[in-house]
Amino acid sequence: MAITLYGIPTCGTVKKARKWLDARGVEYTWVDYREAPPDRAQLSRWLAAFTAKPMRNTSGGAYRALGPEKKSWTDEQWLEAFAGDVMLLKRPVVEVDGVPVTVGFKEPVYVELFGG
Repeated sequence: MAITLYGIPTCGTVKKARKWLDARGVEYTWVDYREAPPDRAQLSRWLAAFTAKPMRNTSGGAYRALGPEKKSWTDEQWLEAFAGDVMLLKRPVVEVDGVPVTVGFKEPVYVELFGG
């Protein structure tokens, strides 16, 4: 099983997820959004798996700066927004064998996916 974790290293949620994986000896590949932003094809796969709502980083400044009309965009509009500003993406996004499986960090989900 090839696990890939996407995010930014300074994000508190990413730090929690990485710490959890590291403490359990779960091997994963780390990808920093800022150094290697996801392309539109990858974002499309993520949107197909999750839809835009759970992928929005609603606690970030980039999201808060959007006007109210933009917060109700379609998934296609969010695809363009995510492609233009990775800080709008919730993190981390996790893929297993190239398939998106979860976004954010919730310990019960990680236990189910990777064992306790």
